[in-house]
Amino acid sequence: MKILVYSAQSYDKDFLNKANKDGVCDFHFTEAQLKPDSVVMAKGFEGVCCFVNDDLSKPVLEKLASYDIKLVLLRCTGFNNVDLEAAEKLGITVMRVAKYSPYSVAEFTVGLMLNLNRKIHRAYMRVKEENFLLDGLMGFDMHGKTVGILGTGKIGTVVAKILGPGFGMNVLAHDLEENPKVKEYGGTYVELDDLLRNSDIVTLHIPLTPDTYHLINKDKLALMKKGAFLINTSRGAVVDTRALIDSLKKKHIGGAGLDVYEEEGDIFYKNLSEEIIDDEVFLLLLTFPNVIVTGHQAYFTKEALTHIAETTIKNVKDFLANRTNENVLVASKVIKTMQP
Repeated sequence: MKILVYSAQSYDKDFLNKANKDGVCDFHFTEAQLKPDSVVMAKGFEGVCCFVNDDLSKPVLEKLASYDIKLVLLRCTGFNNVDLEAAEKLGITVMRVAKYSPYSVAEFTVGLMLNLNRKIHRAYMRVKEENFLLDGLMGFDMHGKTVGILGTGKIGTVVAKILGPGFGMNVLAHDLEENPKVKEYGGTYVELDDLLRNSDIVTLHIPLTPDTYHLINKDKLALMKKGAFLINTSRGAVVDTRALIDSLKKKHIGGAGLDVYEEEGDIFYKNLSEEIIDDEVFLLLLTFPNVIVTGHQAYFTKEALTHIAETTIKNVKDFLANRTNENVLVASKVIKTMQP
């Protein structure tokens, strides 16, 4: 099957080609993002393979359908960038990677907490300049503190395991459905507002849906403990960035660790070191000494990329054999997700 892989980096090529040992896919790669002005590149292909910031809105899907594209493969779990109803009407099958190593994101999440708390990045830069003073580097013991986990799917559950039994933290959780595993790790389910009020660290592990867009807004941030940390490794638009900046300016929020940003599409996965970034909100966010921003890399481990590539190949094989699997996205059957 001839497939155009959009937003392809060198590692995407390596892992997809390695997984394609049976040669079921004829992959062609482009670094271009899928957008209205780049969709024409898909002419002559049977399917496209996309990533988190590719545009799969109705107009783009209509163009793909006009090129007789029948399959959209997502190299990710989230599908907030896809108009599933339009895809169904156009006869396009959308398949994702429903699950991959939850440890990749969970471990990175804890890494952000540790870095933000103990200021490891600032200490590293000081030592590089032969400055060994400890002023301004003091953190706190996470043991005995309270972490609030918003979203307790596979990733949130691993976070609970690491921080509960592992670090000795008190774990509060919130989700539409309670996860027995989280309770096994000492977690207690509470209402969202109670979680925000009582947590020293709040970490987000929820999908982006119309219900979760700007879920963490001005009012929710005001409920958080003064000095509490906010960690987001889910989707950028779950957090109202302007409201977060306002809270940081008022010194209410103690810091933020962000692997995602709501307008990251034109920034992340690119080298912009010699360009001017035309996003004042993002640039302002970078000025805060108590904010760590990384480029949507929490998933980025060998294990996760291997699983993503292998699942993508399996999806193609199942599609060609007219078999369904857990990765097929159907708008009418998408499970209800986190709501405010």
